[in-house]
Amino acid sequence: MLSRLGSFLSSSIGKKMLMSVTGLLLVGFLVVHLAGNFLIFADENGAAFNAYGNTYHENPAFLYTAEVVLIALFATHIWLAFRTSIDNREARRERYAIRATAGRSSVASSSMLITGAIVLVFLVIHLLDFRLSSEATEDLARSVKSRLSSPLGGAIYLLGVLALGVHLSHALKSALQTLGVSHPRLTPLIQRATLGLAVLLFLGFASFPVVMLAKGPPSEPVAETKAAPAAQHAAQEPR
Repeated sequence: MLSRLGSFLSSSIGKKMLMSVTGLLLVGFLVVHLAGNFLIFADENGAAFNAYGNTYHENPAFLYTAEVVLIALFATHIWLAFRTSIDNREARRERYAIRATAGRSSVASSSMLITGAIVLVFLVIHLLDFRLSSEATEDLARSVKSRLSSPLGGAIYLLGVLALGVHLSHALKSALQTLGVSHPRLTPLIQRATLGLAVLLFLGFASFPVVMLAKGPPSEPVAETKAAPAAQHAAQEPR
């Protein structure tokens, strides 16, 4: 049983199917991640967004398990993408046969490795900014607003999510087709739905740097002094 499963996963179709499954799972994560990120617009001081982030840090077992699963999904997906690309280049005859349908290729389909590489670099920067930074641990909302309101930070974020949107515009359709979700009557609907989801994810994630750049950097937090409460207490004491 395990040997047959291993043989299937080592085959061309097996690798493509596993890449499709991991990709769709990552898209599910993006939808949940985007929904949670919208909480940064809930209030001006970022209390709702920080509370959302703290729920994960207060449950380290869940957080670390989720991170390990995500790392495994990303690593598997990336390795399969490169492995499949190498296999396609080595299969010269198959490659030339596919050339017959080259007229239907698009910018998104022909630049999958490029957009995927950009997304990978963006992911590393994203983790360094918002997961591994000590400032993000103390006040995540303020860290996000400060980073995305800077021209460089906002530009990097916009470039990353643009590459993600272009990547998904082809990847979603291709993944469903690989998994057998295809029918002459349904294909046009699937193409519109997957393109719509890719556009919505791009617009959703792009809204953060756009809004932060428009608002500018967050104001410095007002330091609370201990003198004022002490003076109030003294004034309330009976003489």
